[in-house]
Amino acid sequence: MLKIEDLTYSVEGRPLFEGASATIPTGHKVGLVGRNGAGKTTLFRLIRGELALEGGTITLPQRARIGGVAQEVPSSEISLLDTVLQADTERASLLYEADIATDPHRIAEIQSRLTDIDAWSAESRASSILKGLGFDPEQQLMPCSAFSGGWRMRVALAGVLFAQPDYLLLDEPTNYLDLEGALWLEAYLQKYPHTVLIISHDRGLLNRAVQGILHLDNRKLTYWTGPYDQFARQMAERRAVLTAEAKKVDARRAHLQSFVDRFKAKASKAVQAQSRVKMLEKLTPITAPEEAKKVVFTFPEPEELSPPIINLDGAAVGYGGPPILRRLNLRIDQDDRIALLGRNGEGKSTLSKLLAGKLQPCEGKLARSSKLRIGYFAQHQVDELHIDETPLQHIQRLRPTEMQARLRARLAGFGLMADQADTVVGRLSGGQKARLSLLLATIDAPHLLILDEPTNHLDIESREALVEALTAYSGAVILVSHDMHLLGLVADRLWLVKGGAVTPYTEDLEAYRRQLLAGEDDVKAVAKPVEKKPKASRDEVLALKAEVRKCEDRLAKLNDMRDKLAAKLADPALYEDARKGELATWNAKYAEVMQALDRAEAMWLTVQEKLEQAA
Repeated sequence: MLKIEDLTYSVEGRPLFEGASATIPTGHKVGLVGRNGAGKTTLFRLIRGELALEGGTITLPQRARIGGVAQEVPSSEISLLDTVLQADTERASLLYEADIATDPHRIAEIQSRLTDIDAWSAESRASSILKGLGFDPEQQLMPCSAFSGGWRMRVALAGVLFAQPDYLLLDEPTNYLDLEGALWLEAYLQKYPHTVLIISHDRGLLNRAVQGILHLDNRKLTYWTGPYDQFARQMAERRAVLTAEAKKVDARRAHLQSFVDRFKAKASKAVQAQSRVKMLEKLTPITAPEEAKKVVFTFPEPEELSPPIINLDGAAVGYGGPPILRRLNLRIDQDDRIALLGRNGEGKSTLSKLLAGKLQPCEGKLARSSKLRIGYFAQHQVDELHIDETPLQHIQRLRPTEMQARLRARLAGFGLMADQADTVVGRLSGGQKARLSLLLATIDAPHLLILDEPTNHLDIESREALVEALTAYSGAVILVSHDMHLLGLVADRLWLVKGGAVTPYTEDLEAYRRQLLAGEDDVKAVAKPVEKKPKASRDEVLALKAEVRKCEDRLAKLNDMRDKLAAKLADPALYEDARKGELATWNAKYAEVMQALDRAEAMWLTVQEKLEQAA
């Protein structure tokens, strides 16, 4: 197991850890959460031994291999597949030695070890991981130099997953993935055979792929069993209890102080007043936990336009060669909330650029409202900010006649307060840069807001604030995101971009997720017409209601089993050498329960839908 005891560490005189301790059971998948700047990435570097401890200890099992994605794979002429295969250094070394070894005994040892590590299926496993992260078989044989930095980050992630270290440390791995890649990674981590620590602000990932949450707060570490939503509920309950206790103590102190102030000068009450003074000294104040800083996004409100604001009739778009998207017959109204689904390379970004006016149709017609204003945010725009200028200077360029107080108010509306407003962009965090880019994209009160991966580098509180802002926003929204939590709360229409076409996807996000995880390449864009059926009888409705109750009972039992197994796996005694066989059994049972939960949820959704149709 990983043991952190009395950890102390500071950066430039600012303490990040003071007597922090935690124990991570071997084989557990754990989400590391905390505010931006709290020290999560620093903790990873301390675990890897890249930084020297100032105090305390970090203990790992002997010969434990630690792996993580430090940087992108360098540009080279080596194919993606070979790059991933080289990540397993033991296999590469054994294969090299097998070619030059002459001693029969050593050759036998090498072959035995290659069999033990399943070396002969390595190419198939590496190819499967690359496919899951968005590389088709042809791309896997291409050199790394053919891909951009973001794609090479995926190759680096594929390499560390293939090497299967004993301790896998992942820092925001979904930032370079699309929705399909993020869902694949989530499923892969659920079955990963060793310990995983993952820094992430993706609630879906933290709810489905981890067994515990390691919370970094106020320079301390606390390990919570269960997924993120359970952790969040427990934290809210704890905060409520401590706040109530703090109020009681404050009221008690006020009462005692009032008595002292009234009677300390009266001889008849002097002894009692002195007694109250001693009680006040013993009454230790309880400091209520600080509420998470309220994070805000304030989108300016556009005026209402006549529908539709955009209409495409037989449109096609490309980059000078054959069209990437064809026969586009789409309509967007100002109250639309649309999520674009589809695998990488199918054309989601191309469609976004067409709607934003950054590409023109090569065929057909595209009609826009004459007064239409469009706001466009893409992740690459964060990297295009002027690193030697402040946020205030950025918006002064767009609003040269506005008073500075008004400009600062605009920045504050996106959570960029006085300190950040006067700090050069190069020194801002990734989340602060993303906020500035969102402000620049929405400063003209657009009627249509196109957001391509807006949540990269935003923490959980910022993502929740973005959901609130988009919900209140009166313009249309087009979303491309790997964050299913965001899509589920904001989007009310789904468009599938696939095979050069854009068509409505009539099922929901959960159905799309299940189809992707089941490996169904032919995701249905439009459901088949439903034949009219006679109205269901009362007995049929009652039977379906009973079936729904059975499904709900099964879900409750499975959730209870999951919680009990998670508690069992949190027992440190289970990880002693003498009980390794028992540990493997419990891990297998936990994986079975998680799979059963997925099936039970799917069954419940199916029966619930039948009941709604029958009713």
